[in-house]
Amino acid sequence: MATVSRIRSSLSVFNKILRSNSQLSPPHPQLSKGFSTSSVQKEQKVKQEAYVPLALFGGSGNYASALYIAAVKTNALEKVESEILDLVEASKKADTYFQFTKDLSVPAETRVKAINEICTQAKFSDVTKHFLVVLAENGRLRNLDTIAKRFVELTMAHKGEVKVTVTSVIVDPSILGGLVVEFGQKVFDMSIKSRARQMERQDDLALAYNLERDSAGCSTAP
Repeated sequence: MATVSRIRSSLSVFNKILRSNSQLSPPHPQLSKGFSTSSVQKEQKVKQEAYVPLALFGGSGNYASALYIAAVKTNALEKVESEILDLVEASKKADTYFQFTKDLSVPAETRVKAINEICTQAKFSDVTKHFLVVLAENGRLRNLDTIAKRFVELTMAHKGEVKVTVTSVIVDPSILGGLVVEFGQKVFDMSIKSRARQMERQDDLALAYNLERDSAGCSTAP
């Protein structure tokens, strides 16, 4: 909660930064090497088997994989995950920040300066800070929510965890009762609705069989 509070407080600096004309401090020397768009794709392809526990594709997958590799190399996976998720959660309640990330007309240097300030005030780790700066430079802050979700997929795979979705009648009255459990590509439907459909199909098959048998009996009668 303390981290979330710091983030929410730091998001308030946007109004000042957006009006500021001061120059941006030089980016971290490892930024381009560690998180540039080209190196993201290259590092994922070359080191995927050694570092990434789950193959992800697309832009968000590439960024998430690069962040995962950097976090693992610095033994900061849990901290980075917590910081990224806290920022995503806090940003949902900050209208100025939300509009800021969506507005591609904002100069890159302004975006970077704002992110640097937020990360400093929120006391983010260097890995998280450098990653967010690269997103700001490349106009990808608007994709942070999606990237964060892909990143969580990697951390869950790293821990050997599986995401399970359980649907009950409380959240979905249409299933009538019972449960529907989903994990990975598998679905176990133990709902009353599913059982009722199965019974209906069995009744239909039984009826069709009886009709066919009766029909066959009539056709062979003398």
